[in-house]
Amino acid sequence: MKINNLETFLEKTRRRVAVGTVITFSDPAVSELAADVGFDFTWIDAEHSPFTIQEIHHHIMALRGTSCAPFVRVPWNEHGIIKPILDLAPAGIIIPMVNTPEIAQTAVAACRYPPKGNRGCGTRRAVGYGSVPFDDYLKISEHEPLVIVQIEHVEAVRNLDAILKTPGLGSVCIGPYDLSGSMGKLGQVDDPEVVKVIEEICTKTIKAGVMLGGFGSPFPVWRRRGLNWTAICGDAGCLFSHAKGLLDEVRKEQGE
Repeated sequence: MKINNLETFLEKTRRRVAVGTVITFSDPAVSELAADVGFDFTWIDAEHSPFTIQEIHHHIMALRGTSCAPFVRVPWNEHGIIKPILDLAPAGIIIPMVNTPEIAQTAVAACRYPPKGNRGCGTRRAVGYGSVPFDDYLKISEHEPLVIVQIEHVEAVRNLDAILKTPGLGSVCIGPYDLSGSMGKLGQVDDPEVVKVIEEICTKTIKAGVMLGGFGSPFPVWRRRGLNWTAICGDAGCLFSHAKGLLDEVRKEQGE
C-alpha cells in the first residue's frame, strides 16, 4: 500500500541492501527525521521500548508521504497483541522468538484474514478511512503486511528448515544477541561458534528463497552474508555517539 511504502521497500531490496534504523523514542519526529535522513525503513521496537499503541500509530503516520517503510516489532507472538497493531497498517510485523514451525504458522495466521488466517477484521487506516474499496483492500491484505519472523535461539536454528517452509512467511530476521545468549555466550557475536550458526541461518534462508534481514553491524560483514535488509543503528545510539563525539572534540580543543 502507498500508505506504508511496502512496495517501495521491496523494490529497493531487489537492487541493493535496504538500510534502516531502530526507533525507541516516543516522539514521532524521530521517525520523520529517519525518513529525511534517507533510511529505507524504520524498526519501531515495541518489544523493548515503552511505547503505547498511540505512539506506535504516530510513528507509522510520520512516514506517510515519504519513501520510508515502517516495521513494528511486536512484544510477543500473541494474537491479541498483534491484531491492533495490524490495523495501523504498518509495512511489516517483526515477531520475536519464533522457534518452531508451529509458532511461525501462528504468526502468519495472526496477520492474515480468513480463510488463510484468523486475523480479526476491523479496518480504519488501512482502507484510507473509507477511500479504498473493501474488496481492493482484501486483495492487498493477502500479502501485506510483510510477516517477519525472528530467528534468535538455538531451538529455532534446529527447526529452521521447517520454519522456512511456512506458507506466507515474508522474511527471516536474525537476532544475534539473543541467539548468542541461547548458546551461553551472550553478546559474543564474533565468537567462532556463534558466527558459524549465524552463517548457517543465512545460507539456509537464502537457499530457501526467503528474504533475509536483521540488525547487521558492522555492515560489510553482514552484507557479505547476503542480507536483503538491515538496521544499522538505533535512535538512542546515534544520539549518544554523535553527542559524545562532539563533546570529546570540545574537550580536546580545551586541553582536557
